[in-house]
Amino acid sequence: MNSPLLASLFKYKAWANEELFVCLKGMEETAQRAERHTAIRILNHVYVVDRIFEANLQERRHGHTATNTPETPTLQSLWESVQTTDRWYCEYVSTLSRDALEEQIEFAFVDGDLGLMSREEMLAHVLTHGSYHRGAVGRVLAQLSIAPPRDILTQYLHTAEPERRRLQR
Repeated sequence: MNSPLLASLFKYKAWANEELFVCLKGMEETAQRAERHTAIRILNHVYVVDRIFEANLQERRHGHTATNTPETPTLQSLWESVQTTDRWYCEYVSTLSRDALEEQIEFAFVDGDLGLMSREEMLAHVLTHGSYHRGAVGRVLAQLSIAPPRDILTQYLHTAEPERRRLQR
């Protein structure tokens, strides 16, 4: 693998997803129904886009006609699906060569328009897209006076590798 940074960023994405889903599981299902539903819809959108780009990266059709599903999954079923997809991305990026990352791939967006991106650009899109929308869910939580998880790379790195906090100068 020629991009340990990409590998680390996808592990971070999986960690950030877990932190957020744990937080959402603590929301009241009745009193905060509308906000919980909004959060699930946002995260389901991220999941669908992740799956679309998973197909694009494998140069196969994704079968989606929209970037969200008509039905809203349960939080638990969405979490299980997100974990599977996060594992796929972590494994996938660990196998890519520099040449594979630079390869340009043609694909179709859900509206039928055609696109061309390198694998590396697609992976960067998946990372930044997910981060953007986790932030939107964090805003929903903050409006309910629920502290959202600290979805930042430094927090992940120091959680995953606590020895980074004990460096001596």
